[in-house]
Amino acid sequence: MLDQDLKDQLTTVFEKLESNIELVYHHSDNSNQSELLELLEGLGSTSDKISVRASGQNASAPSFQIFKNAKPTGISFRGIPGGHEFTSLVLAILNSDGKGKMPDAGISARIRNLKGPIRIKTFISLTCENCPEVVQAFHQMALIHGDFQHEMVDGAYAEDEVTSLGIQGVPSVIVDSKMIHSGRIHFLDLLTKMEETFGTSADVSEQPARDLGHFDVVVIGGGPAGASAAIYSARKGLKTAMLAERMGGQVKDTKGIENLVSVIYTEGPELAEQLHKHVTSYPVTIFDQRRVKHLGKDKVIQLEGGETLRGDSIIIATGAKWRELGVPGEKEYLGRGVAYCPHCDGPFYKDKKIVVVGGGNSGVEAAIDLAGIAGSVTLVEFGDSLKADQVLVDKMKSLSNTSVITNAKTTELRGDGQKVVALKYVDRVSEKEMEVDVDGVFVQIGLLPNSGFAKETVELTKFGEIVVDVKGHTSVPGIYAAGDVTTVPYKQIIIAMGEGAKVALTAFEDKAYHSAVV
Repeated sequence: MLDQDLKDQLTTVFEKLESNIELVYHHSDNSNQSELLELLEGLGSTSDKISVRASGQNASAPSFQIFKNAKPTGISFRGIPGGHEFTSLVLAILNSDGKGKMPDAGISARIRNLKGPIRIKTFISLTCENCPEVVQAFHQMALIHGDFQHEMVDGAYAEDEVTSLGIQGVPSVIVDSKMIHSGRIHFLDLLTKMEETFGTSADVSEQPARDLGHFDVVVIGGGPAGASAAIYSARKGLKTAMLAERMGGQVKDTKGIENLVSVIYTEGPELAEQLHKHVTSYPVTIFDQRRVKHLGKDKVIQLEGGETLRGDSIIIATGAKWRELGVPGEKEYLGRGVAYCPHCDGPFYKDKKIVVVGGGNSGVEAAIDLAGIAGSVTLVEFGDSLKADQVLVDKMKSLSNTSVITNAKTTELRGDGQKVVALKYVDRVSEKEMEVDVDGVFVQIGLLPNSGFAKETVELTKFGEIVVDVKGHTSVPGIYAAGDVTTVPYKQIIIAMGEGAKVALTAFEDKAYHSAVV
């Protein structure tokens, strides 16, 4: 299952392992059990620190656990973690030995503070691009917490459970036979959801806030604008910190990128990794997996979790997030017919009826992609015409199983208690209430600026964008903003990068001028 080139690469990856890692499998009569054993034995051949043994227990599907120095880590897999989940397995081995990038002390304290015992199953698909982030986050939590068990479940090996739980999207997180989340979610939001679900220990929450320090420049945001701002600030010799919910920001969720000048083609995760490497090549202090709770005009930043820091200059580069419809049924049926990622959840709707809401580029591109899977795709647009590039509109209309409804205000995603069955809308011309029978709804209506933490500090537009001048100044001296969170037109990666650089230079210029005057 693992070719020699891959084994050679893994031998290098695992050469620094210090602990004894055991891959402990259960006996199964499933026809794919031999494939699992081949995978595990292939991994075992790459390091004398990795061994494979039978547990002596039986299972209905190919499955195994990871042990460290003869003790369970809390990490287990049901299914054969190939495809996107192979990386999750490799990282689980490394993380079990304390290798690889793990949450820092502040985030680890929040994880240990979760009330146990914690038992979680995450149902995934091997074609899902968002699933590994959730699986890997739970693996790290299990390794840090001590009373935390997580099982990755390939839905293809658990069809009865998938049906009984009403799962129609991945990743789906299950606690005590109840779905607590489905769909794309990032580490910080996942940790917050764990705190809400399981609670936290009072003694830790009562500890005093941790001061992360005072910097010349604090950049809030880890996407293209934030990375550019941090690099330019550090190059000017300024003591620079970066706060990021996740490195790469929204870019990490982007599939193909073909308009980043000088780069013919790349993908979001690859670009996010390159941004991270570039920032870390400079003396920038990175506080990853952090969310700002409040930014004051005194430039003191309060973080969720109780940490604080301050900067002489603050650069806000927090980008934007997927916009929700905000209608009844949207949250209730998330993962049960409501989705935001056509690449991840599209395969669940083979030969079914799908509606895509949104007539911009993202909506039309989603409709084109889904048309190759679904029986029919209906695109619903609020306006009287589609806003997408004409070349995309023409391509979509050339497909025989697509249709378009314009002047439609979505009012409800109606379900039967188990899943979505219809999309209700008002025809904005006739004012009649209409309904479309559906098996799934993909929401693709654009982005919402991530500016809530600064709404009482700097001037915002009615759309939530931070108002900036030509140099990136906000309404508060010493606070700057760049990228998709601002009023700068055209939300593009290359523009965000340029704006981040420009604002960093502005902050340096202002600091130099102030020093000269003083």
